Amino acid sequence: MKDGFIRVAAASPKLRPADCLYNAAEIIKTAEAAASRGVRLLVLPELCVTGYTCGDLFLQETLINGAEKALTLILEATASLETLIVAGLPVSAGGKLYNCAAVFFMGRLLGLVPKQNLPCYGEFYEKRWFREAPAENTELIICGQSVPFGTKLLFQCSTLDYFCVAAEICEDLWTPAPPSVSHAVAGALIIANLSASDETTGKAEYRRTLVSGQSARLVCCYLYSDAGEGESTTDMVFGGHNLIAENGQLLSEAPPFHSGTAESVTDLRLLAHERKRLTTYPERESSGYRTISFEMTIKATELIDRPLSKSPFVPEEAAERGRRAELILTMQAVALKKRLEHTGSRCVVVGISGGLDSALALLAAVRAMDMAGHPRSEVLAVTMPCFGTTARTRGNAELLCQSLGVSFRCVEITESVKLHLDDIGHAQTHYDAAYENAQARERTQVLMDIANMENGLVAGTGDLSELALGWATYNGDQMSMYGVNSSVPKTLVRHLVRHAAESADNEELRRALTDILATPVSPELLPAENGAISQKTEELAGPYELHDFFLYHSLRCGASPGKVRRLALTAFAGSFSEEVIDKWLVSFYRRFFAQQFKRSAMPDGPKIGSVTLSPRGDWRMPSDASPSLWLAELEKPRK
Repeated sequence: MKDGFIRVAAASPKLRPADCLYNAAEIIKTAEAAASRGVRLLVLPELCVTGYTCGDLFLQETLINGAEKALTLILEATASLETLIVAGLPVSAGGKLYNCAAVFFMGRLLGLVPKQNLPCYGEFYEKRWFREAPAENTELIICGQSVPFGTKLLFQCSTLDYFCVAAEICEDLWTPAPPSVSHAVAGALIIANLSASDETTGKAEYRRTLVSGQSARLVCCYLYSDAGEGESTTDMVFGGHNLIAENGQLLSEAPPFHSGTAESVTDLRLLAHERKRLTTYPERESSGYRTISFEMTIKATELIDRPLSKSPFVPEEAAERGRRAELILTMQAVALKKRLEHTGSRCVVVGISGGLDSALALLAAVRAMDMAGHPRSEVLAVTMPCFGTTARTRGNAELLCQSLGVSFRCVEITESVKLHLDDIGHAQTHYDAAYENAQARERTQVLMDIANMENGLVAGTGDLSELALGWATYNGDQMSMYGVNSSVPKTLVRHLVRHAAESADNEELRRALTDILATPVSPELLPAENGAISQKTEELAGPYELHDFFLYHSLRCGASPGKVRRLALTAFAGSFSEEVIDKWLVSFYRRFFAQQFKRSAMPDGPKIGSVTLSPRGDWRMPSDASPSLWLAELEKPRK
């Protein structure tokens, strides 16, 4: 529960229709097993105490009394379990019969939520036995307890604000206006759906889409528990298709007929952050709702079952990576094409270094020209070797340009920079920031002036990771006429270039891109050592894999520094030590705050993902904001 993480599960115990004692024993067994794994919320199927397929037996008082006695046994047996449990049973109230979700915790029956939408079509006949839920909440006596009864019930953990649960039942989800919509607006971050959805061909795919879509629409964690093994097969077959989705992402799935449990860890703090971030998400409206509190001990939740990528900007699946790469390259190209048309530029000028970023910018520029129906010769690639340029990067730059068929120009800037250093009285052997930045600014000046000469537009090569860290020279490589890479993080840059290499039908292009991928990331601003790169960015600024992880979780997910640290330790266990993660996490926050002034003056560039640092788009921050609160959190003693 620490940091908003909750282990949740949707399970399908074995059942026998109308055998309430057997079903109770299986429910207890399932609950005890879940609790032993640290599950804090367990959702069980619709009418699981009796079985869904009892038919006209629901009108027999013996079955209804048996269900209540079974629920009493379940309450007694789970009284020591710190797990909120939601299970289905028929309940008699006011002379009517209702299909209900019972919500209970440590022997206390917190509430009964009746089903609102009763299907009576196809194979379903629920209106034959049950009544639709009453409009208002009431109270009834069951299992010797006075229990809230109604559809507008929220179950709120008093020790964790974000842990707020509401329930709907099966058909409620399949209707045009699911009750979960009002539940979510009232404050529920978790929706429990107790279901008895039979299997037919193609239904599993639709069910999966429905659950994932509802979790995205409501910005919630949606648990769907389905009837499974043991239900009658007289006219239907039940597969126990259990699902857990979080804001559109499927966290866990027990496929039909596997008799499994869907179990995962949901991040309630992330969901709360996302709701706050979305200005169109309705303000909380809980009129008519009743909140029932329960107290649960706060314990750290193991994150082993939660999907956690080391590279959150890069899709996990190969096929999706390819599709995403093509989409991003197209977006970059379309944006650049539009900017060229709007400015009336004859050509696009790209500074080409033989590194990853400039390779990606060049690929986007070439694609933009192809889209516009212009010759690739209207892409003017300029390499500007200086003190630190190696034969490897210079050769790759030239080979890349040759293989793409663009115009290529080499402008040697060594003498110009030496003259400038002499002019300002700077020793050429003093390798400080001025020595390095003088080269970056000279390169920018060259590109800008060539663009003016050729009626061109300078496409910037700097990426999102460099902007986050301020790893750019102000009014040097920080500046361009259009930052085509400005919202592409370094880990994604690498993937896009790799995709271009793998899909290239030109052997020279493939060879150039492959060697660029194998070249250490470097600004090449210090003299080479024996012809090799002497200045490696990731040794100086930290691994981009870590920084991109920090960037995603702090900005996109709104995670606190302590939570980012915890996630990083989990994701990179065995890859980076705790000391290394701590070192670069502190560095990330220090640099991120200190370098905002560079981002405040950055040029336009296309947004291609959910994280961008444009001062005109997604990120607004004063340049003199203090990082003290964020750094202080990292200095706290860790439990």
